[in-house]
Amino acid sequence: MPGVEAKDKVMNRKGEKIGWIGGWLGGFIWLALLSVVWILQNQISNGIIGIVVFTVAIMAIIATAPWKHPNTKYWKLMLPIYFLFFISIALCIYLYGGLEGIGLKWTALFWVIPCLIPFITTGSRTWDGTS
Repeated sequence: MPGVEAKDKVMNRKGEKIGWIGGWLGGFIWLALLSVVWILQNQISNGIIGIVVFTVAIMAIIATAPWKHPNTKYWKLMLPIYFLFFISIALCIYLYGGLEGIGLKWTALFWVIPCLIPFITTGSRTWDGTS
């Protein structure tokens, strides 16, 4: 039955599932590590805030997984995760005392632009393949 084979192919995409979870987790792992460093430096409140944001990000990654929302465009699924990503960057900059506190100029924020490439490359896709 051709319909069953196509459905199995859509539902059995382990590589893409690993890519979604692993890729986003990789985008936030720095926050978890930095939070541990803050806690070890006795900056407990900073560490707890970072761990809370990291935990919320993990929950968002799982909740917005495309296989759970097969007809939703990827860009809509990525928005809450990107929001948390930018919040975590801003939070880190703030907790370190601003850009000067970490030795950067405002132009360093342009390095965030390449992070938006997935909106262009996969934003209009859906898990089930409809556009």
